[in-house]
Amino acid sequence: MKSMIRVCSPRTALLAATAALILFAPLASAEAPADPPAPEGQVVLFKLHAEGVQIYECKVINPNARALWYQWVPTGPDAVLTDAKGDKVGKHYAGPTWEADDGSKVIADKKPVETTPKPPAVPWLLLKAKSHEGDGKFSKVTYIRRVDTEGGAAPAAADFAYQGTELRVPYKATYIFYGAAKP
Repeated sequence: MKSMIRVCSPRTALLAATAALILFAPLASAEAPADPPAPEGQVVLFKLHAEGVQIYECKVINPNARALWYQWVPTGPDAVLTDAKGDKVGKHYAGPTWEADDGSKVIADKKPVETTPKPPAVPWLLLKAKSHEGDGKFSKVTYIRRVDTEGGAAPAAADFAYQGTELRVPYKATYIFYGAAKP
């Protein structure tokens, strides 16, 4: 009985490895997707990475219905903001608020200007700044875009057993901060 194992020569192995590199190298060197376009009249001021949790509370929705319905309602994030070098530069929490270590803050309108669903992660979104505090990193921010999200979505199922319970779901995201373009 002959063996079904086939041994190839070193030259054949080298040719096969070279062919694989030629075929798959473009995939390995592909650049990350480009950032979404800035809102009209805006420029990118800076980007920060967030890592932490999205916080939800199980609440009754439509309490006047014959049967009670429960839902995980977002109450806010709790995340650390880092720069491209990985250094901590601030925090992100309910409001939604972004606070820099220099004391400046930007608070956004809760209603997004635009969203892009990214299940099962929290959606990408664009928020408009509604107020600022302090003079520093966040004082000139006019829009905040959340992209590259991982995790953070609430589970679909909620019932009476969870009513009033807080749920903390790990997430990561990149935030792009925009400011008005200079004329």
